[in-house]
Amino acid sequence: MVEKKINHQKNQKKSSNGIRSIFFVIIVFLFAYAFVNSFSAGAKTEEVALSDVIARANDANGNIKKITVSGSDLYITLKDKDQPTQHSRKDSSGTLYEQGLKNSCADKTGDELTECQKTYPVVEYEEPVNYGDIIFNVLTLGLPILAIIIFFTYMMRQAQSMNKENMGFGKAKAKLYGPDKKKVTFKDVAGNESAKQDLEEIVDFLKNPKKYETLGAKIPRGVLLAGDPGTGKTLMARAVAGEANVPFFSISGSEFAEMFVGVGASRVRDLFSKAKKNAPSIIFIDEIDAVAHKRDARGGAGREDEQTLNQILVEMDGFDNESGVIVMAATNRVDMLDKALLRPGRFDRHVDVALPERKDRLAILKVHFKNKPLEEGINLDSLAAKTAGSSGADLANIANEAAITAAREGHKTITSDDITEAFERVAIGPKRQSKVMNEHEKKLTAYHEAGHAIVGHVLPDSDPVHKVTIIPRGHTGGVTWFLPPEDRSYKNIYELKDVLARAMGGRIAEKLIFGKDDITTGASSDLRNVASLAKEMIVEEGMGSETRNLVFPEEATGYYTISTGKPYSEKTAEIIDKEIKTLSDEAAKRAELVLSANREALDRLAEALLEKETLDEDELPALLKGTTLPEGAKLH
Repeated sequence: MVEKKINHQKNQKKSSNGIRSIFFVIIVFLFAYAFVNSFSAGAKTEEVALSDVIARANDANGNIKKITVSGSDLYITLKDKDQPTQHSRKDSSGTLYEQGLKNSCADKTGDELTECQKTYPVVEYEEPVNYGDIIFNVLTLGLPILAIIIFFTYMMRQAQSMNKENMGFGKAKAKLYGPDKKKVTFKDVAGNESAKQDLEEIVDFLKNPKKYETLGAKIPRGVLLAGDPGTGKTLMARAVAGEANVPFFSISGSEFAEMFVGVGASRVRDLFSKAKKNAPSIIFIDEIDAVAHKRDARGGAGREDEQTLNQILVEMDGFDNESGVIVMAATNRVDMLDKALLRPGRFDRHVDVALPERKDRLAILKVHFKNKPLEEGINLDSLAAKTAGSSGADLANIANEAAITAAREGHKTITSDDITEAFERVAIGPKRQSKVMNEHEKKLTAYHEAGHAIVGHVLPDSDPVHKVTIIPRGHTGGVTWFLPPEDRSYKNIYELKDVLARAMGGRIAEKLIFGKDDITTGASSDLRNVASLAKEMIVEEGMGSETRNLVFPEEATGYYTISTGKPYSEKTAEIIDKEIKTLSDEAAKRAELVLSANREALDRLAEALLEKETLDEDELPALLKGTTLPEGAKLH
C-alpha cells in the first residue's frame, strides 16, 4: 500500500512537470516577443521632421547617405557614421516624392548614376516588418504541435508507470492485511462456536505444521466457508489470519473478471505467486461462485470464467505440502460450485457458518452494544429472542440504528424504545408518518390485522402474537408480529398449515365485516406469501396429498422438460397446481371458521387498534381472552 502511494505521488509529480513545461514554453515565446519589440524600438534613433529630411535630401550637402522607406516610417542613414540613425514619418496620403523629395538621380545611368548617388541619398523601399504578426503566427502554429507532443509524452509516461506499479490488467487486485493492519482474532467473533473450532485447527496447522507432519497428516490446502449472507464468513477468515499472525490476501471473485480474455487466469497466477513469496500466508476469495460455477459445454460467454477456474484448480493442485499457503473461500451458493473445486486435495475442509442461535445472537449483540451507552435495565436477551433468523450483519445494523434513533430523539443513552424502533425498522421498514388514511381505510386495516392476530392466536401450532399495529411501515399498511418462543431447525406440516391459515386471516376478516364482494388490495402480499409457501411445501418439501414424498427441486437438477421448462411434466404440473389450490382453500376455510367463531373478539381487538394504533404483547392477552378453536379448524 505504501508503494502504491509513492507511485501515485510520482505520477502527480510527472503531471505537474508536464504542466510546468507548457507554461515555460509560453513564457519563452512571450519573452521573445517582448525582446524583438524592445530591440526594434530600442535602437538609437533621433526623431526629425519630414520637411527637414526632404530639404536635406535635395541638398548636395545634406549629409544623408540613404533613406529607407518602410510603410510610413523613414529611417535616415547619415554619411557621418558616428551620428545615430534618424527617424521620421511621412504623410500616408501620398508618396515621398509627392511630398517634395526630388529624384535627383532619376535620369542618370552608369558611372553618372554612381557618382550622383555619392552626393544625393539612395532611396530604398522595403516591406514593413510586423513583429507582432510574426510572433502570433509562430504561436498559432507551434502551440498545437507542442500540445500534441506533450500529450503523447504524458500518455507514454502513464503507460510506463502502470507497468512499473504492477497495475496492469494481468495483476491481482488483492488487498494485503499484514502486521500493520488492525488484527482480528476469534475474540472479536461472537457465536458460531462449532465453526470457530474447525478454524482453530487451521490456525494450529499454520503455527505448528511439524506436529501434524510427524504423524503423516497433510495440511489442508483449502477451506470453504459456506453460509447465508451476513453470517461473518469474511470476519472469520480474517480471524484465522490474525490468530496465526500471517499475511492475509483478500480478493473478491468478481475482481478476477475483466473485459479482456485471459486476464482472470493471469491474476490468479499473480495472486498465488505473491502468496508463496509471503508464505506462510492465507488467500481469501470472497464470493468464489462468481468465477467457480459449474462448467458445462458452453463456449464464448463462459470461456473466460472457465479459464479462471481452471487456473485456480491448477494452482491449488500445484501446492506442495511445505508451501505454507492455505486458500480460504466464502460462498452462499455451494450448489453452484464446480465439483472439481470441492474434491479432497483442493478444498479439503467445508465449514458451515450458520445463522446464529439465540445464545449466539445475545453474544453478538453484546459485542455491538459494547461501546454504546445503554439505559440501565435494558435486557438484550429479550432482543436476542425476538431476532430469530437474523444474521450477524442484521444484529450489527440493529445496534447501529438504535444509536442513530437515540441521537435523533436527543437521548443521552440508548433506551428500550430506541432498540424496539431499530428492530422494527430493520425487520420491516421505517414508519411512514406521511401516509394519511381516511376512517374507512383505518377501519379496514384494523380488522385486517385483527384477523391475522386472532387466527394465529387460536390455532394450536402457530407462533404466539407479539405485536399488532395499524401504523404503516415499509410497504405495509399495518403489521401483525408472530415470534417463535424458541429457535427451531425444522417445521412440521401442521405448523406450516397454521402459517397459511393466519396469513389468510386478514382477507377473511375483510370479507366477514365488509362483505364478500368488497375485495381490496390490502391482502396482496399475504396472498403472495401463501402461494409461495404452498408451492414450497409441494415442490420442495414433499407435503402434497398426491405428491407425498416427491420433490421437484429446480436448481439441483439439470433435467428440464421441453413442454414446461421445469423438471416435471405437464401432468405433474397440473397436479402441483391442484395441490397448491387445495392448501390455499383449506387455509381460507380454517381462517373463516376461527373468525366466525370469535367474532366478538375480532370486534374488540379492532376497536382497540383504532383507539391505540399499536398493541404490545402485554396488552394482547386481555383482548384475546375467551377465544376458542372451532372443531372444523382442527388438524389433529
